[in-house]
Amino acid sequence: MIGIILAAGTGTRLGTHTANTPKGLVPLAGRGLLERQLSVLATAGLRDVTIVTGHCAERIDALGHATRHNARYRSTNMVASLMCAADRLRAGDDVLVAYADIVYEPRVAQAVMRCSAPFATAVDRSWADLWSARGEDPLTTAETLRIGENGTIRELGKKARTLEEIEGQYMGLTRLSADFAAQVVEIHERLDPHGPYDGRDRDNMYMTSFLQHLIDTGHPLTPIWVDGGWLELDTTEDLEIYERLWTDGQLRALCDLSTA
Repeated sequence: MIGIILAAGTGTRLGTHTANTPKGLVPLAGRGLLERQLSVLATAGLRDVTIVTGHCAERIDALGHATRHNARYRSTNMVASLMCAADRLRAGDDVLVAYADIVYEPRVAQAVMRCSAPFATAVDRSWADLWSARGEDPLTTAETLRIGENGTIRELGKKARTLEEIEGQYMGLTRLSADFAAQVVEIHERLDPHGPYDGRDRDNMYMTSFLQHLIDTGHPLTPIWVDGGWLELDTTEDLEIYERLWTDGQLRALCDLSTA
């Protein structure tokens, strides 16, 4: 298995923390997000990782890992960044795709790597604990994730109207079999560049919109159920909350950073 970490974005919601630094290098409890994630993947046995860069790419290049650069990072979104690593998707290996702004415990990585489904994504069924710690109204920021009768995901990434529409939370950690990873590139190439995909064109579609398109065109998405053990860092408020919880010894209840 190989890994692709998407780290091209500017991270504007982190304010001055990302003015001259990629979001993936922002420190959390003394260690950068990418450093933590790469360490966890190595612990789980995955060391062949390619990082897709954009904003302040030279800072990530200096880490010494393989990279692919999204030169249009300011005008594109996550799926376009993934396609900058199309050669890796076509390399004949199973692929783990991850966002750069998440951290997770080794048990989460191991659950994803052990899954045998050709198309699967990590889903936190204890997601409400994280949202509560962040002080957020789940109906404002959490997205839908609904399971079909066959046990696969039938919908994700939409605006939730009720809590019943949130059966878990997408974590930004997806597994593709070798055969399906190559298909994903071909499917993306056939998309209408103008869309719309949840109101956006192909270059700017959200990852969840692309996953939903794959579901809708006959590719079952298997949930890999986990209970906590991860964090996502979107805003300066997130960073302040996590740092405070870590200092107070309370962050371990959400994600044990001693393992991540």
